[in-house]
Amino acid sequence: MNRREFLKKTAVSAAATSLLAWPNEVWAGGTVNLTILHTNDMHSRIDPFPNDGRTNGGLGGMARRATLINQIRQQEKNVLLLDSGDIFQGTPYFNFFGGELEYKLMTQMRYDATTFGNHDFDNGLAGLQRQLPNAGFSFLSANYDFSNTILKNQFQPYQVFEKEGIKIGVFGLGIELAGLVDKKNYGATVYLDPGQRAADMVKQLREKENCNLVICLSHLGYKYENAKIDDRKLAQQVPGIDLILGGHTHTFMEAPEKINRTNGHETLINQVGWAGINLGRMDFTFSKKSKQKINVAAAVLPIGKTVISS
Repeated sequence: MNRREFLKKTAVSAAATSLLAWPNEVWAGGTVNLTILHTNDMHSRIDPFPNDGRTNGGLGGMARRATLINQIRQQEKNVLLLDSGDIFQGTPYFNFFGGELEYKLMTQMRYDATTFGNHDFDNGLAGLQRQLPNAGFSFLSANYDFSNTILKNQFQPYQVFEKEGIKIGVFGLGIELAGLVDKKNYGATVYLDPGQRAADMVKQLREKENCNLVICLSHLGYKYENAKIDDRKLAQQVPGIDLILGGHTHTFMEAPEKINRTNGHETLINQVGWAGINLGRMDFTFSKKSKQKINVAAAVLPIGKTVISS
């Protein structure tokens, strides 16, 4: 099944967020397709919501998400699976097992990377450290400095993935913990300015790592009416980010928001609710010759409603 057929057969919100007209010579050298799958704010929701008439009844469930992800991987050659934080807290699974089950299941689903949400500190730094051996994926954090804690040197600010010659730089940003998380749970963790750290990451990933696509895993929140930094402000203030995959505000977006800067750079922002109800999908097409992005399409896949036929 090709990408267009996939979006048609899923019968969910599928919106082309950018259709760029490029000269024929761009296509002549062939293209590389990249599929980004993403989640946020899973909150220990292992099982589907009970199908008892409640809102979101029957939706979600990590086993069904895993099945969908496996089907997509069978159809697409280049897949990255990313998460934007708040994996912990929300069901008795976390109360009893402290995050062990969440990390093990995400590892089985072959997540590539996540960042930290505020609830990921709910069992303190020791609780987080205790569960790290269960996680077979990267934790990316550019604006939490753990140097004076037991988690010193445990995490990287960014990671570069390569798919058929296309380099994808991914970095993570977290929300300010003071006033949101009990001080004893994050200890001497230092919060660094996310705008400055994002600019540092873009410079590193563009100029030194030569990335063709830059993705921010953000747990800042989508939009606030006050001066507090959020994904929209970040996109407006920091040039060079191609995609912000957000969390924290549990925002259900039907399609990514496009933020255009005066220099012509376009940043897409996306977030897919909470509790594993949805799986976000972003399909990027690059010119194999120039490695420039030439198209992107997006879909929201409700877990429990999406059915893919071969």
